[in-house]
Amino acid sequence: MDAEATQPLLGPRTKAEQPGPSVRRPRGLFLAAFAATLGPLSFGFVLGYSSPAIPSLRRAGLATLRLDDDEASWFGSLVTLGAAAGGILGGWLLDKAGRKLSLMLSTVPFVGGFTLIIGSQNVWMLYGGRILTGLASGIASLVVPVYIAEISYPEIRGLLGSCVQLMVVIGILGAYVAGLGLDWCWLAVLGCVPPFFMLLLMCFMPETPRFLLIKHKQQEAVAAMRFLWGIDKEQEVEEKEYGHEDQGFHLARLKNPAIYKPFLIGVLLMAFQQFSGINAMMFYAETIFEQANFKDSSLASVIVGVLQVVFTAIAALIMDKAGRKLLLSISGTIMALSCMMFGVYFKISPPSPNNSSNPDLLTYLNPESVQASSGLPWLAVFSMGFFLIGFSLGWGPIPWLLMSEIFPLQVKGLASGVCVLSSWIMAFLVTKEFNSLMDILTPYGTFWLFSAFCVLNVVFTLLCVPETKGKTLEQIEAHFQGR
Repeated sequence: MDAEATQPLLGPRTKAEQPGPSVRRPRGLFLAAFAATLGPLSFGFVLGYSSPAIPSLRRAGLATLRLDDDEASWFGSLVTLGAAAGGILGGWLLDKAGRKLSLMLSTVPFVGGFTLIIGSQNVWMLYGGRILTGLASGIASLVVPVYIAEISYPEIRGLLGSCVQLMVVIGILGAYVAGLGLDWCWLAVLGCVPPFFMLLLMCFMPETPRFLLIKHKQQEAVAAMRFLWGIDKEQEVEEKEYGHEDQGFHLARLKNPAIYKPFLIGVLLMAFQQFSGINAMMFYAETIFEQANFKDSSLASVIVGVLQVVFTAIAALIMDKAGRKLLLSISGTIMALSCMMFGVYFKISPPSPNNSSNPDLLTYLNPESVQASSGLPWLAVFSMGFFLIGFSLGWGPIPWLLMSEIFPLQVKGLASGVCVLSSWIMAFLVTKEFNSLMDILTPYGTFWLFSAFCVLNVVFTLLCVPETKGKTLEQIEAHFQGR
């Protein structure tokens, strides 16, 4: 491998001076990472907000705010369309405004969207608020992983990068817990708090040294490194020369394997993440718990949230030891088995007549249909819990982490934006078309299809996904160049 290509963009001038983990004092790094991950916390709260807010809005005192079934569906799903637009905007901001300013700007639609919801007088204002908070979520979901990857050194990049997904699930859990005692309006007020504190803290955090160096601001990059890593004053960073011809995207760049290989891997990672069945599991979680005698659906949501938080935290702690490929493979295997068990559950549960206008899964979860086999609902609960554990260990956090690691600097904004756009569009399509899929394939056929996709996840991981554990971002780029 070419030594010049793999030399870190950020680091001391000589190998003898290279600061190892023992001489780094990364207190500033952890503070900057915490400030940035308040964005994913806000994003998670936006995702979780609809679950407790929709029942509250159905009981709203103002008649023009009461949601029917169709309006509730749009209230929940419009976030994904806003986030898809946020992915495109975030990719542009990432290169033009920088990582830090992009994060700070994302707080405007976060607070503005929740403020619009608080002051809503009709359903259209609620929709507008959801689109704005979705836009902010799309920006944050793109920018935060990049910011954290570029301020971290290889030994802890996996840990800090996994904290992005950890803060998302903490935000979701926070919305579920707060929804036990707050109505939709006060929940929206609470949603303004994390982005406000992110804006406040990010004012005192540095821009990433890598972005400063490609903008030829070496002194600012040195100061940022000292703040983030606590390196000694006499140590310096090296600036690689980047001419204007190296920056920005051109179609000719697609011939470069360092561009098209990570681009394809990033898009496919997002596709496989959405086709794993995660949205289907979350969509019917409350129904599954209710039929297993968890009558309090709000408590069921909290249980789901706790599972995700615990196992995403475990994944973050072991990420830099186990590696990305191993965790993705284990995660995909667990998800395939759990989807297979879910399919078995639907296959052996005899359907019964149901007068619901949306009977697909409710028919199979009707308590009368499983009186002879009282353990069947618990098979569904176990399958769902097993699936969430697997997803949280790998396919939840790692695609976002890899997205921030594998793209070269000159196309990072555009490539990350396309990946985020792909993820959110697929999430919208899977969520909106899930019932149609259930009609065509039946419930057990649908979940066996998800199981097949999870098997493909594992095959794709083993054959195509590079191991980035312990490597500098330059070494990862050189890997795709074949050097």
